[in-house]
Amino acid sequence: MTLRMPAEWAPHERVWIGFPSFWGHWEEPFAAAQKQIAAFANAVHDGGKGETVYLIAGNADAAKVARDLAAPGVIVEERHIGDVWLRDTGCIIVGEGNGRIARDFGFNGWGNRFNFDGDQDIGKTLAQAAGLTVTPCDWVLEGGSIDVDGEGRAVTTVDCLLNPNRNPELGKAQIEARLRSDLGIEQLLWLGDGLANDHTDGHVDNLARFVGPNHLVIPEARDADDPNSDVYVAARKAAEDFGCQVTPLPSVGRFEQYGETVPASYMNFYIGNSVVVVPTYGSRHDDAALTELQSLFPAHRIVGLPADAVLTGGGSFHCSSQQVPI
Repeated sequence: MTLRMPAEWAPHERVWIGFPSFWGHWEEPFAAAQKQIAAFANAVHDGGKGETVYLIAGNADAAKVARDLAAPGVIVEERHIGDVWLRDTGCIIVGEGNGRIARDFGFNGWGNRFNFDGDQDIGKTLAQAAGLTVTPCDWVLEGGSIDVDGEGRAVTTVDCLLNPNRNPELGKAQIEARLRSDLGIEQLLWLGDGLANDHTDGHVDNLARFVGPNHLVIPEARDADDPNSDVYVAARKAAEDFGCQVTPLPSVGRFEQYGETVPASYMNFYIGNSVVVVPTYGSRHDDAALTELQSLFPAHRIVGLPADAVLTGGGSFHCSSQQVPI
């Protein structure tokens, strides 16, 4: 029987969140990124009403900082971790209950851009420590490159999954077959490009996210100078042509760091057991995005938290997390 990857809103046993641990990966924003990731972990824990949170630090110094910043009940572990992006380096869990299995995919540093010691093994290490059976998958797949609705549908981008820097020997049909076999994905929506200047080659968790069965949220540009307006229009058309319900959310708009436009996105939210944590960027659209997401998650509390320092490392809250469904 093919095991299926649950939707993110399915109940979680725990979540792993990577904690910034090496100054050289971040430089000046390092301390601010640590505080923002800790705030994210604390929000997901939600005073014990949310889920068990494991904040994963890469060395003793970082673990001490994490413990100082973590709320009571958040568990800090020191592990041999490279960067914080456990969405991509962690295992993806399929099945439920005693039938859960951790799929351990290959990881090559986002097309050999960033190769940090520890990133290749951390997923297996964490899954085994959680008592999960781990099965290796002999191809490269990052968790941020797909999103699922728990009923066999998934969304991805051609920009990432067909990039020759990941699996040059695999074509579209072969990738679809492997996703069906490994994650129970029966219908795959292929979007085109991801966000501008996204060094992951356009991870879909910055562009389109499922909020219910066959129901996607996709940004829309509300400023004339939005660098991704055409990407959003194309994604919405493709999703609607595929048969998905689409709810538009505001885009962050043009967001620059160090003189470069960067892929700031409200889509990089994390759906926890009791809260949905949304990265915010001081944009005039922050409040509207939070309000509109609240209408889509009436049983959750929407929490907006600053994520500008985290973004300097190349991702945001969803990228730093990997959940374990019950």
